[in-house]
Amino acid sequence: MGKALGKRISEMLQEQGIQQKELAERIGITETAMSRYINGTREPKPDVIANMATALHTTSDYLLGIKNDDLEYHQVRRMIARNASSMTKEEKMALISVLFGEE
Repeated sequence: MGKALGKRISEMLQEQGIQQKELAERIGITETAMSRYINGTREPKPDVIANMATALHTTSDYLLGIKNDDLEYHQVRRMIARNASSMTKEEKMALISVLFGEE
C-alpha cells in the first residue's frame, strides 16, 4: 500500500485544492499522521481509509489502487448518496450530464 496510497491521496488533495491539514481535521486525525500516510511511512487503518475516501469524494478501492471497472449499481449509488450533500450545484449538474450521456 504505502507510497502508492500516499500518491493517490496527494493527487486528490491537489485536484480538490485541499491541504493535508484540512483533510486530517475533516477525518479526525493529526496532521502528523496524515503526513506519514502520504509519505508512506505509516499505513492507515481501514476506518481511516474509509473516512479519507468519503472526505475526498472517492472510494476506498480507488485510494487502495483496487481496479474495479465494473462498479455495481449499489456501490455507485452509495458513493453518490454519501457525497451529495457536499457537492456544489456545478458538480451536481455535471453528474446529471454524465448520467444522461450529455458529456
